[in-house]
Amino acid sequence: MRVVGPEDKYKRLAAEMAVERVSDGMVVGLGHGSTAAYAVLRMAVLLRDGSLKDVLGVPCSRRVEEEARRLAIPLATLDARPSLDLVIDGADEIDPGLDCIKGKGGALLREKIVAQASMRRIIVADASKCSARLGEKASLPVEVLPFALVPERRFLESLGGKIKLRPGPDGRPFVTAQGNFILDWSQPPLDNPRELARKLESRAGIMAHGLFLDIVDEVIVAGPQGLRLLRRAERSSPSQGNHALA
Repeated sequence: MRVVGPEDKYKRLAAEMAVERVSDGMVVGLGHGSTAAYAVLRMAVLLRDGSLKDVLGVPCSRRVEEEARRLAIPLATLDARPSLDLVIDGADEIDPGLDCIKGKGGALLREKIVAQASMRRIIVADASKCSARLGEKASLPVEVLPFALVPERRFLESLGGKIKLRPGPDGRPFVTAQGNFILDWSQPPLDNPRELARKLESRAGIMAHGLFLDIVDEVIVAGPQGLRLLRRAERSSPSQGNHALA
């Protein structure tokens, strides 16, 4: 049995605060990961007791889809509903500008697609995920085409840092929903994540990376000091947009 620690309580509080932004008739992206799972569970409770009505979910991964079906959350696809009202997702690391590293759960490509299809993007996290610069706490997942594994690994090595091919539960390489591999790239904190993103996106063999830049609208962080709401639209410096919530 997994030991439940204080971070789980904070994850749940942040996720439940985010679900308060969901209203009747919305199409909602269902994020992948332990924190977003609390949001899926809360939505299911509200749908079951009638507090929410006519809400559709668009899962970011097959595992989330299976859980949502188990909880009787009505689902849609991007083919049927290509424009979402909002997405609630977690993050592995968040900087003061609300840029994130995501992808520890292996669903980074679908998570980014769903985020870009959403009109409002909300990240939920416990306070341990916040850092001054991206790369201080989390490695950067890079999803690569198996055919291009060796050249793309060499390309990343040329940029510095340490690279590890992510293993699956059976010891073989982890395979994403798109049939790709993931290279977890540990490096010093990033001075220029946007320039790095441009370099990664120029490579034909790289299908996705875990830098979520200029995407997130709001971050809800929970920790020992309570809940904080960070809004991109209200910030002009790292200290702005940081609001304590009761």
